[in-house]
Amino acid sequence: MSLIDLLRQPEGKTLEFKRDLTSPDGILRSLIAFANTAGGTLLIGIEDRIRRVVGVRDPLDMEERISNLISDNIRPSLVPDIEILPWRKSQVLAIRIHPSSVRPHYLSKQGPEKGVFIRVGSTNRRADTALIAELKRYTFLRTFDEEPLPDLDSEAIDFRAASESFNSIRTLKKAELESLGIMIRHQGHLVPTVGGIILFGKERTRYFPDAWIQAGRFHGTDRGRILDSAQITEHLPKAVEESILFIQRSITRELVIDGARRTERWAYPLTAIREAVVNAIVHADYSQSGAPIRIAVFNNRLEVENPGLLPFGLTIDDIHRGVSRLRNRVVGRVFRELGFIEQWGSGIQRMVRSCEESGLAPPLYEEIGTHFRVTLFAARHHEPELDLLDQAVVDLLAEGKGFTTRQFAERLGRSSRAMRSRLLKLVEKGLVVEVGSGPNDPKRKYYLAGNGS
Repeated sequence: MSLIDLLRQPEGKTLEFKRDLTSPDGILRSLIAFANTAGGTLLIGIEDRIRRVVGVRDPLDMEERISNLISDNIRPSLVPDIEILPWRKSQVLAIRIHPSSVRPHYLSKQGPEKGVFIRVGSTNRRADTALIAELKRYTFLRTFDEEPLPDLDSEAIDFRAASESFNSIRTLKKAELESLGIMIRHQGHLVPTVGGIILFGKERTRYFPDAWIQAGRFHGTDRGRILDSAQITEHLPKAVEESILFIQRSITRELVIDGARRTERWAYPLTAIREAVVNAIVHADYSQSGAPIRIAVFNNRLEVENPGLLPFGLTIDDIHRGVSRLRNRVVGRVFRELGFIEQWGSGIQRMVRSCEESGLAPPLYEEIGTHFRVTLFAARHHEPELDLLDQAVVDLLAEGKGFTTRQFAERLGRSSRAMRSRLLKLVEKGLVVEVGSGPNDPKRKYYLAGNGS
């Protein structure tokens, strides 16, 4: 574990800095949230936000105190990896928590109903009843949409709507409803699953009132004035097409002349639009209430947002690498049969590739509250503009080593004062980070910024 590599990253879903142990409850909540979500590392001896390394005086004593705090206050038991990392004449304590297989963990004095925390961005959030239920399902490798609805029977499924969805592929037989997971055997009876009702329920919104899509076209770049809106309540396979049609009529397109041919080009590639909509439907947390899937079209961007964080154990970095974990197996299975999904985990790559081929910025993926949002940008992507001196700084740092202000000045033939001013501007642009024990630390070094989770 490299301290410099960790300090190059911002605090986020899997990383947190603490100066000391003055707030043990805050540290315990963070460790619980890491274990319940995607794992993470907590560094003690670092001032948060400014990355100032203050170190710890007696790391062995603090290691024992941390171990006792965890043992006495977290249930089920949690076993961390604790490492003492050297920093000049001091040390920093690193506590590494892996994603747990016995979720949910909780703060013992608050109990299993109020003491469960999850990680949302760089903050810890108390899990509500729905999130605790999802944590438990995840532990037993179940998904919400696989659960039976024993009070309903096969008549609750609109078989005609299901058949129409499959018309272009094959003739759907009622016997296939069980193999698709739309129906399930429960205590000797064939009953619908949650996914079956969400997909093809005759009274879908009665049982799941937020299983629909809210779409809006806004004037400008905020939600101050709405120009058009739609409530898309069709069965989910049809809702995909309705959502795409709404987006198409809400975005601009231009004529592109290539030799003798004239073709239309949309503001966003249709592949990226389709993948964003399908991703939202397949990965929505339908156990949440008060939050449908939302599509918002602005002058400069398109946002597609679904209720539900990333599945537990995943980070934004993971999905960039093509790692996928399906939240709704029944919805996913049906969508794959219908051709909406080609290969698990490939949708993100197709979105990125289609945007790059169109000269657009890559999509932005964010966890906001308990929602997940994909944003497509209409403007062409531009990296921060660098002059020759800025580029020389970046090129030096690309070697992987850190440099002090004086070292930069000597290498690049500038005064230390001039280099200090230039380096601060690169820090503001997010291209460079400074690591040291304070603003007057003569050994303070600069590194290329790393990527956080």
